[in-house]
Amino acid sequence: MRLSRRSLVALATALALPAATLAQGAWPTKPVRIVVPFAPGGTTDILARTLAPELSKAFGQSFVVENRAGAGGNIGAEVVAKSPADGYTLLMGTVGTHGINKSLYSKLPYDPQKDFAPVTLVAGVPNVMVMSTRRAQELGVHNVADFIRVAKARPGRLNMASSGNGTSIHLAGELFKSRTGIFMTHIPYRGSGPAMTDLLAGNMDVMFDNLPSAMAHIQAGNLKAFAVTSAVRSAALPDVPTVAEAGKLPGFEASSWFGLLAPAGTPPDTVNRLQQETAKALNAPAVKERLLAQGAIPSGNTPAEFAALIDAEIRKWEAVVKASGAKVD
Repeated sequence: MRLSRRSLVALATALALPAATLAQGAWPTKPVRIVVPFAPGGTTDILARTLAPELSKAFGQSFVVENRAGAGGNIGAEVVAKSPADGYTLLMGTVGTHGINKSLYSKLPYDPQKDFAPVTLVAGVPNVMVMSTRRAQELGVHNVADFIRVAKARPGRLNMASSGNGTSIHLAGELFKSRTGIFMTHIPYRGSGPAMTDLLAGNMDVMFDNLPSAMAHIQAGNLKAFAVTSAVRSAALPDVPTVAEAGKLPGFEASSWFGLLAPAGTPPDTVNRLQQETAKALNAPAVKERLLAQGAIPSGNTPAEFAALIDAEIRKWEAVVKASGAKVD
């Protein structure tokens, strides 16, 4: 039986389809790195290390966390922005790298909108105003009102630690300063972990840390939690008031979020597979329960929804940065 030319073309196309499908589904064929743009120990690192083994199981390849700290997250973000768009380098981005820094830094080495393909929002968390329990006792600080009173009596003599310039930990403190009329010296670190070490040692006076990285120290009694920076109280710390409540500062809100991003141009199929598996991992009962207990609210939204969030957050934080007067050259 002789096949017509049209039949031969149709047959060749049909035979080629499985190969094309296989090629699309081949990723990943080697380890994938998740760049954390801060030092180990902070919430960005905690979330990445919670997610990495789940993705490793889902894809059958290692997902390895790599810490590239510095410049308020800009160093790590730039590494990913300039990496090949092949799905093998991802970023655990933050409200700092993709919401705040565009307004805070006069020269940003990447564009948070144009240089990345948003994958999914991993989690949102409130920040929490904390002091070491020992330091709070030394200064006679029992609540937010006490802290404001002490800070006003010691202008510039109290130090405020943060995980870096432009992070939500930094901007939450700047917003608190501007709303209360107090002055504290800002000391930026290369991540929440190093900042927390000095806070616990009494070398720093206060920090507006992400709740997950502070939670264990609060539960152990080493940190005193005065207020959360979210609009409503956290289910993980229901007895701790909001800053708006405790400081009589209506409308005060400076929460954090963390999300997975790939370099711009990463194949949509790869982005979509990453989003689907990340969402499954975040909704797995064991993972979800662990994150909620730490004060993080897991998400797993779509790439389009995450992109819209980034656009909205850049506009929101532009106003906050302007109001606070914070700027980094």
